[in-house]
Amino acid sequence: MASVRELKKDINFLASELVTEAYVKQLVKEDVDNDKIAQVMVKAIEFRNDLVARANHPDAKDNAKMVKKYYQNLRTDMMEKFLAISKETNEL
Repeated sequence: MASVRELKKDINFLASELVTEAYVKQLVKEDVDNDKIAQVMVKAIEFRNDLVARANHPDAKDNAKMVKKYYQNLRTDMMEKFLAISKETNEL
């Protein structure tokens, strides 16, 4: 399993990609609603904060199998939420 440090780097990278995607959409398309773009950016930042907090505090630190399962679920949640926010940005 990758380290928590690598997981946090992935989370930060994905969140920055979401913010960048929204910002580029705002610059390129003139007819896009700035309030909706701002909401997407806020969701991306909340996405990052939530996942980093979850990565820092795993459940059942004493049981290695449960910790591994916890981080696998965290990665799955990370990808699902990233795709949902990205899809929302593309629909703007």
